[in-house]
Order: sequence, then C-alpha cells, then structure tokens
Amino acid sequence: MKTSRRCRALLAVCLNLLALLFSTTAFLTTHWCQGTQRVPKPNCGRDKKTNCLNYSGNSTANDTAGSHGVHYSWETGDDRFLFRYFHTGIWYSCEENLSGLGETCRSFIDLAPASEKGVLWLSVVSEVLYILLLVVGFSLMCLELFHSSNVIDGLKLNAFAAVFTVLSGLLGMVAHMMYTQVFQVTVSLGPEDWRPHSWDYGWSFCLAWGSFTCCMAASVTTLNSYTKTVIEFRHKRKVFEQGFREEPTFIDPEAIKYFRERTEKGDGTEDEDFRLDCHHSRYPNRLQNTHL
Repeated sequence: MKTSRRCRALLAVCLNLLALLFSTTAFLTTHWCQGTQRVPKPNCGRDKKTNCLNYSGNSTANDTAGSHGVHYSWETGDDRFLFRYFHTGIWYSCEENLSGLGETCRSFIDLAPASEKGVLWLSVVSEVLYILLLVVGFSLMCLELFHSSNVIDGLKLNAFAAVFTVLSGLLGMVAHMMYTQVFQVTVSLGPEDWRPHSWDYGWSFCLAWGSFTCCMAASVTTLNSYTKTVIEFRHKRKVFEQGFREEPTFIDPEAIKYFRERTEKGDGTEDEDFRLDCHHSRYPNRLQNTHL
C-alpha cells in the first residue's frame, strides 16, 4: 500500500509540475492568437520597386502634375494590400515589420476596447492566481511525498493539495475563457490598423489549455490517492473489529490445570477425557500457550 501511495503521489507531483511550466510559459509568451493583417501597399518610388502600387502613365508627366495629378493603378481587390504576420499574447501584440527585419510590438491592453479592459485585467489577475495556487499545490505535494512519515499528516497534506489544485484549475479555465472573449471583441472593435484579416489560436493558447488539463489530472490523482488510502484504512479497521468480536473466549486456566492433573493420574472419567480432547483439537494453540 505504501508503494502504491508513493507512486500516485509522484504522478500527481509530475502532472502539477507540467501544469506549472505550461502556464508560466503561456503567460509570458505572445502566441495565444496569430494570423495576418491586411495593410495597404505604399506607392512605388525610386527606392521601392516591389510590394508597392505602380501607377501607370509617364513618370515625367506625373512629376509635372505634382500632387494635383490623377494617378491610376491596375491593381484591384486584395492586390492593393500586403498581408503581414502578427501574434498576440496577454501582454503584447507583435507585428511583422514590412520595411525591414524584426517585429514591432505594442501593448495589447492598449489595443483592447475600453469596455473590455476590465475583463482583460480580471483575466490577468486570474492567471496570476492560477500560477500561485499551482505553486502552493506543488509545494504541498512535495512536502507530502518527501517529508511526511506519518500517514495521517500525509493524508491532511494530500487533501489540502487537492483543494488548492482544483481551485487553481477553475481559475485557469475562467482566465482563458475571459481572454478569448476579449480578443474576439478586439478583432471587431479594435483599432483599424490592427484588426486581423484572418487569425487562429497559437501554441501559447494550446499550452494554456494543456496546463489546465494537467492541473485537473493532478487534482484527480491526488483526490484518488486520498480516497483510496482512506478506504483501505477503513477496510482494515473493519476487518480488525470483526476479528476482535469473533475472538473465542479463553478457557479457564484453573480448569485446564485440573483436567491435566487428573489425566496424568488416570483419575478422569471417559466423558471428561473426551471433553478435554475436544478442547485440545478445537483450540490447540490456546492450550499450548496456557501450558507455557
């Protein structure tokens, strides 16, 4: 039983550690949602010949016309736009820099509509509490695994660890759902220069929900370990109590001494010898212990 309890506790610790690593990574990265944004192409010039709008007509005439001249382009529809890659997390939204290498990042909290900023901050607070409760549950599980020699103390630590882990999982689920809601509203009502043309969930979002899955698995394993240990103890206690109630009454030592002396002297009757033999055959161990 001790070995199985230790294996279940070790499994719960590993699952909790995975949940903690996944949640921390997802919280700090910016790949919860990713996709493309549609950006108008700039005008072609001397320094820019590609990914730009090339207006037809004589360039000299256009230069002469100046800014009041009429410009024409044969590009229509999506050909007039560039599609740049972007990815967004809880804290920042980063966009591909079309004019050079690297990315340009800005705060996602500033991009969110004013009506959704409160929900976004609640999501951030819930994520922080989620990680903190995972740390508390992980600490209790490690304490129960490595430093608890008393079974009763181990069960208490086990119960507290299960409660903290379940609470953290519920907070994590609420935080992920609130962030998803805020992002979808921002896609519709956010700044026009940021609104995505197409988007999907990224690997950070998958890590966040993977963390929630590991967290709930750890809590179920911990509760299962606690419940199974309690059931085993109750079963052993019931068996012990039944054995104690069914324990036969000891034979009077004086009566045993009396029959033994009469048997040695040969004074006993056949009925008494028969009863003594029956006692010997029914409780041989009790009589031997009494003789000693």
